[in-house]
Amino acid sequence: MKPAPFDYIAASSVAEAARARADSDYSVLLAGGQSLIPTMNFRLAQPDVVIDLSRVSELRTLEVDHSWVRVAAMVTQQKTELDPAVKAANPLIAETLARVAHPAIRSRGTVAGSIAHADGAAELPALLTTLDGEVTAVSSRGSRTISAEDLFEFHLTTTLEEDELISEVRFPVLAPGAGYAFDEFARRHGDFALAGVCVALTLQDGNCESIAIGACGIGSRPVRLREAEAALMGGTINDEEIAAAQEAARGYVTTETDMTTTQAYRRHLLAGLVGRTVRTAAARARGGE
Repeated sequence: MKPAPFDYIAASSVAEAARARADSDYSVLLAGGQSLIPTMNFRLAQPDVVIDLSRVSELRTLEVDHSWVRVAAMVTQQKTELDPAVKAANPLIAETLARVAHPAIRSRGTVAGSIAHADGAAELPALLTTLDGEVTAVSSRGSRTISAEDLFEFHLTTTLEEDELISEVRFPVLAPGAGYAFDEFARRHGDFALAGVCVALTLQDGNCESIAIGACGIGSRPVRLREAEAALMGGTINDEEIAAAQEAARGYVTTETDMTTTQAYRRHLLAGLVGRTVRTAAARARGGE
């Protein structure tokens, strides 16, 4: 199938894109197009206007400072994954991006596009949620900062207003010596994960000083596994504590049994992934890798 008829605007600035967004009844933003084009071809989306961001040079910046990895809206997943400064500041970003689809997709798809698409099974929304990241949303009315916790509402649904666009995604820099890990299970490489888990933690004198565990593929949005975190916080991350975290994680699976797998199997997968990623992150924090 081919998309329904639409008007096309090649914006030259963020301000022009924002004006076009405000002036249209139903517009979409074209960045990498890896999610948008298929939905338009299948006519799941039938916008009046497509606003192309590829000529907006201010949206191609990738910067790292002492607090944030700042990824502008037109920066591809591959560029972010392979950037040495990004990897040094937060290696969890590169580890997570390496599991997104295939290299050909990452060479075109953008980080901000995946965040805005808000697929509940996607890796990047889970990463942003785990790390307490944030985005800048811009419209003709101005700009605002939205935390990951407040951004994702439901599968393919965010709190962005219809006239807003994400101009920048920000991931926190990991603390020195922090442990991290991302892992997921999919039936085939590149498929959407049946479950995925993202972990970042720090140790102090052998005890867990801070920990964040997030998951994708288990519900209608990315989820922080707060009860699993609580089971590990303050402890030495031993087998007993990990088992308690795994058991606590099972209850976060809300995706019902479907054509891909059963809810019970997703719970089993999630528990296994929590155990694996927590052990890997703890080993890295202890200097094991």
